[in-house]
Amino acid sequence: MSLVVSAGGHSFCLQAAKGFSISKSKGYKLGPRAALVEARPRVNGSPVAVQVLGGNRAEDLQAEARAMTRAANASVYSPELLARKYGSRPVQVVNRTLEILIALGSFALKLLLDERNGTLDKNKRKRAAELRNIFTRLGPTFVKLGQGLSTRPDLCPPEYLEELAQLQDALPTFPDADAFSCIETELGIPLDSIFSSISPSPIAAASLGQVYKAQLKYSGQTVAVKVQRPGIEESIGLDFYLIRGLGIFINKYVDIITSDVVALIDEFARRVYQELNYVQEGQNARKFKMLYADKEDILVPDIFWKYTSGKVLTMEWVDGVKLNEQAAIEKQGLKVLDLVTTGIQCSLRQLLEYGYFHADPHPGNLLATPEGKLAFLDFGMMSETPEEARFAIIGHVVHMVNRDYEAMARDYYALDFLSPDVDVSPIVPALRDFFDDALNYTVSELNFKTLVDGLGAVLYQYPFNVPAYYALILRSLTVLEGLALYADPNFKVLAASYPYFAKRLLTDPNPYLRDALIELLFKDGRFRHVE
Repeated sequence: MSLVVSAGGHSFCLQAAKGFSISKSKGYKLGPRAALVEARPRVNGSPVAVQVLGGNRAEDLQAEARAMTRAANASVYSPELLARKYGSRPVQVVNRTLEILIALGSFALKLLLDERNGTLDKNKRKRAAELRNIFTRLGPTFVKLGQGLSTRPDLCPPEYLEELAQLQDALPTFPDADAFSCIETELGIPLDSIFSSISPSPIAAASLGQVYKAQLKYSGQTVAVKVQRPGIEESIGLDFYLIRGLGIFINKYVDIITSDVVALIDEFARRVYQELNYVQEGQNARKFKMLYADKEDILVPDIFWKYTSGKVLTMEWVDGVKLNEQAAIEKQGLKVLDLVTTGIQCSLRQLLEYGYFHADPHPGNLLATPEGKLAFLDFGMMSETPEEARFAIIGHVVHMVNRDYEAMARDYYALDFLSPDVDVSPIVPALRDFFDDALNYTVSELNFKTLVDGLGAVLYQYPFNVPAYYALILRSLTVLEGLALYADPNFKVLAASYPYFAKRLLTDPNPYLRDALIELLFKDGRFRHVE
């Protein structure tokens, strides 16, 4: 039995016997890998509206339960298990340690020479770029680590935050035969029993897996099939074992870093391991859809549980254009700023209304559909904002607008930035020095990134321990503002956010927010006018 694969007008044949092999016409040249963007299926030249065949709820739950069974052996991050496993593999540990030490040691030596030569500040941007390249060469764990550090203003100076934020986790693809074999092994059925066609090569590749476009045999529905990179658990397991050992060393002997580095590493490792369980990602997508796709301008793809496991995720294909491709978006008659504003409003609902939010909103995970909807993709990394923190964040914004720096400093207790025994009085002048300048503009003129950079400088100088959820919030809104600035250099995310805050303060009956509303509307007994 064979499976026909069509791409670009050329046909490929996958032989079912003894696994699949891909043959192609002589002289055929694959085009560049595209984003997750392609025209919807056509019959006789006309687009076909394909109905998602979800079946009844009971069948869907049964399919999800079977998917969970297939993922029952998915790895969970455990420092103790990693210590036992790699403690008995000294050769493997030494080889990888040397590889990492050579790469990072040469970087550290450059920093030392810069310090001795008095050029540390002058070369900060250059060194930050070098560190980004080193992380890319060291592989998936360090790409993820760099992305994580890009959200930590309490650990990195602004130059490093900006460079590490540029990290793209696009890596060389792994063999297609391995991917197809993984699908068959994970789902327990031949590939040609699932798909009537599948792309001969991945249309997207990342640090943890790669994505194929396929058509389901039973329904004709076009789907995206994400397949996990072989051996990824072994690779990241060894790296996190070594990184955690370094964290223990830093906690003991490096006084300049006040955060609990081991705790940060453990939190980050848990999130990466969660990304390895594709059933969990599917459940994340379902929850996100339930909470936020009630708005007609938000699209979240459906999950096909029958064809999903711990290492294979099959979801509805989404036609669209990356949010940073302005020309392609405008060609469809859409406006980037409208889509970004939709993203900001949705992000604020995520962060402050339900507290469940997409923690990795880079441009590749946000698509503009031909219908003008904003589509969210990739739900491997999610986070939650504690309820008390949601109210504290809104109050913090009010205190910032009111220039009440003493109250801002006290907010850091409620936000869990500072332990209760830390005296905030020395922090108040630093907040005043920065925000007095920044707030010499109306709310509609404030630039969010400027505020984040200034706050980051304060956090870096004092004994703050920024919770993971807050760092991800800053990253989320900064990414959206960055996308908007491509289209309009004068765009201000705070101006777009202000209606949400105003509506929330006016309608939420919570006593804390009622007090915040009074603070926002009145200053020194007089009504505040906000432009």
